[in-house]
Amino acid sequence: MKFSLGANRYGKAECRLVRVVRDGGRHEITDLNVSTSLSGDLEETHLTGDNSAVLPTDSQKNTVYAFAREFGVPSIEEFALRLGGHFVSSQEAVHTANVRMEQYGWNRLGDHSFSRAGDEVRTAGVTVTSDSAWVTGGLTGLTVMNTTDSEFHGFPRDAYTTLPETHDRILATAVDAKWRFSTLDVPWNAAYAMIREALISGFVETYSLSLQQTLFAMGSRVLEKVPEVAEVRLALPNKHHFPVDLSPFGMDNPNEIFLAADRPYGLIEGTVVRDDAPEEGLAWSS
Repeated sequence: MKFSLGANRYGKAECRLVRVVRDGGRHEITDLNVSTSLSGDLEETHLTGDNSAVLPTDSQKNTVYAFAREFGVPSIEEFALRLGGHFVSSQEAVHTANVRMEQYGWNRLGDHSFSRAGDEVRTAGVTVTSDSAWVTGGLTGLTVMNTTDSEFHGFPRDAYTTLPETHDRILATAVDAKWRFSTLDVPWNAAYAMIREALISGFVETYSLSLQQTLFAMGSRVLEKVPEVAEVRLALPNKHHFPVDLSPFGMDNPNEIFLAADRPYGLIEGTVVRDDAPEEGLAWSS
């Protein structure tokens, strides 16, 4: 019986980095979670234990901190591209570097005081090879709600259907979005702000007959507003709010009192693609 080594990679996962820029008495903070992963001519370390081509994961971690000090973090996309390019260009055995970033937000309370900005996280994924690079951006945990202008009816019914049709419901979701760029010539921070605003406006301004319809509207709004984006992938959990039956207490409930159920939940996923988006060299990062 024979075996062969398949696809493989290695790296340093979840390097926590907080950078404080001290501009006089007013400080700025950048709070990141950085993961690096390298692949290439690394068969020997698997087959014989020869580590001559294996840059230690500790070195990868140290590079994250050293580059943050030397070059700063103008955007997580630019920082990730710099890291990925360094690993590919400095290590002969490394052909591909993947860098994943999470950025946590903080609200300013004063010149040097902050509070954590909820569950929303900005993300980026960068893949660098010897002759190409591509970038995906994203966000998770953006929780939004419309208290009206949402319906759900006209669906098929079978022997197990108990859900009533509704013409006025709460629509709430926690947006998990990724988008891929068709170019590296992008004002990264400004693009992120525009994409986030487009997602929100697409949600707010759509009279929704289904969460699927809202998903398409949100993705389409991003492609309309940010030409550098080739496609948007969205995962929208339906955060159900069920009207509570108050009739046992002699009360009505004119869509005012709800049970917010955390599970189980419907999960709506889809991709909105620009028809003329270039395909070569661009792919969703794992």
